[in-house]
Amino acid sequence: MQYSPTKFKEKMEKYNFNLKKMFGQNFIIDENIIDNIITKANIDKDTLVIEIGPGAGSLTYKTASSAKNVLCYEIDTTLKELLEDNLSDKDNVDIIYKDFLKANVLEDIKKYDYKKLYVVANLPYYITTPIIIKFIEEEIPVDKIVVMVQKEVGDRFKATPGTKEYNSLSIYLNYYFDVKKLIDVSKNVFIPKPNVDSIVVEFSKKEKLYELKDKKIFFKLVRDSFVQKRKTLRNNLKCYDLEKIEQVLNKYNLDLSVRAEQLPIEIFVEIANNLKD
Repeated sequence: MQYSPTKFKEKMEKYNFNLKKMFGQNFIIDENIIDNIITKANIDKDTLVIEIGPGAGSLTYKTASSAKNVLCYEIDTTLKELLEDNLSDKDNVDIIYKDFLKANVLEDIKKYDYKKLYVVANLPYYITTPIIIKFIEEEIPVDKIVVMVQKEVGDRFKATPGTKEYNSLSIYLNYYFDVKKLIDVSKNVFIPKPNVDSIVVEFSKKEKLYELKDKKIFFKLVRDSFVQKRKTLRNNLKCYDLEKIEQVLNKYNLDLSVRAEQLPIEIFVEIANNLKD
């Protein structure tokens, strides 16, 4: 089959498929954007790609042309006929019709032979963060995640200290991944057109994680530091040993009047380790 976003739209009409707001369905119809995502993701024949929410299969079709295998998770079973038609000439694509957040991904990927595990997807906006957290918490051995997300969400993912977007989620994700923006995506390349623009963000697994004496202490410290973002550490961390926290801050010419959004991950790591002593 000759790939064409227009043909994909025609087939949606053929199967009388109605887009469902409850699943956050916004399908890409711009081939140039799809090609750009595939190119920047550096997918090759050693790669198993996981895609969450393939929709009509526009991204899936191009991914399958570059990858060894593509494993898709689709919650909407009414897409089955449409997807099977659009991907009929791709024998390296498997689709599991299931809620990805309930899937046993570690079990599902056992049957594949691959050298690299990537996630490449246009994620439903309403479950973007839980999907990425699932990969972390279930220790799914993903090497890279390349996802299209709502711009506001992507800005938080890649935020740096001192910016208004920087929050506890930024630190959580940056503990495990190097995060960067790949491309901007206009809302005009989707059907239906969403209310906001998107960006494609890349999460590359860090080769070496920061050394923590206790991860639970670290992540709790970070969450509590941002609980009221405009307040200082002195106000947000009243239940902590403030003397130990200030010992670390003073090394960087800072004190307890600093706000969490001003601190890089390295200082949070050092504070958490000092609290553990």
